[in-house]
Amino acid sequence: MPTNHPRPANRRPRAGRTADSAVPAAGPCSAVTAAGIAAALVLLAACGSHSADAGSAPPGGRPAAAPAGSAGPGSTAVPDEDVVASVKADPALTAELPARIRSRGSIVLGTSRVVGTSGLPHGGQAPDGSTVGLDIDLRNAVAKVLGVTWDVQYGTFPTVIPGVQNGKYDVGQDNFGATKAREQVVDFATYLDDGQSFLGAEDIAADKVTRLTDLCGYTVATSPGSTFQQLLTDGADECAAAGKKPYKVQYFSDNAPIILGLTNGKVDISFGPTLSLRYEARHIPHTKYLGQISTTPVGFVTGRHSPLAKALSDAVNKLIATGDYARIFAKWGVTGTGVTRSVVNPPTTF
Repeated sequence: MPTNHPRPANRRPRAGRTADSAVPAAGPCSAVTAAGIAAALVLLAACGSHSADAGSAPPGGRPAAAPAGSAGPGSTAVPDEDVVASVKADPALTAELPARIRSRGSIVLGTSRVVGTSGLPHGGQAPDGSTVGLDIDLRNAVAKVLGVTWDVQYGTFPTVIPGVQNGKYDVGQDNFGATKAREQVVDFATYLDDGQSFLGAEDIAADKVTRLTDLCGYTVATSPGSTFQQLLTDGADECAAAGKKPYKVQYFSDNAPIILGLTNGKVDISFGPTLSLRYEARHIPHTKYLGQISTTPVGFVTGRHSPLAKALSDAVNKLIATGDYARIFAKWGVTGTGVTRSVVNPPTTF
């Protein structure tokens, strides 16, 4: 890997860097090591936050006090509090499940495999290799309410919804935001509100992004087949219309190369889910949270008109009523992003 890159005009010199180098000075929390991407994966677990957003509050309030074993602001440990064990089954909700699922006692779930900790708080690996995260706790709590287990099968983000459509999976979960196009082919049972946000390298000139034209001239990284790609594609002409240099987009199906790109100067801004980017801003050195431009309801996906959608939504609402839902969000330090009530096929913003 080259050790020197010309510094773009829209980047500031960073403490620990020379004026013409985009590589951070060596240190215990540097992402640029011989291990490359592997080091980026370790960052979330091994390094404290050096970002401007460390310890920031959710919009409109102070950070909630984190319970023991939870991921409060500035925490670098993967929380290990068991917030699912006390959840009780509800026979009335079990009865809402299709007979074939009640008979076998499990729901086939399609999702993407998580590796390391770069996907937290949604999903990642604990030190013992087990799969953990907000999404995992939520789905396990939902399964307990319904009196079933998950038969987890792995695909990729672009293949899970088609897998639900063709019957390979009963349910899909991969932080899918509800959109008009998706609601034409699958049903949604919402379980949180996530947003579209930006995380920048600390030395870029921009300190806030409130519209797509704030990205003009920057290299932006995001995931393919996502609402983020859709927004960037739809807004591709806005920079030219404003008389500005267009933004460049790089697509990565894994988050680790994006984290590495932010540290070595190949990526200026990451465009992704609000929960994930706020979490990363608190744990990834030399990054800063730049803001959110929109919000999207997120949910489990099922086949169109499947009775599973209502059962899943009702199970989420049971968790909200018992307080288990709030405890799950508090564990992962993302209070303020939950829903007050789960619905099937929510109104969409795009």
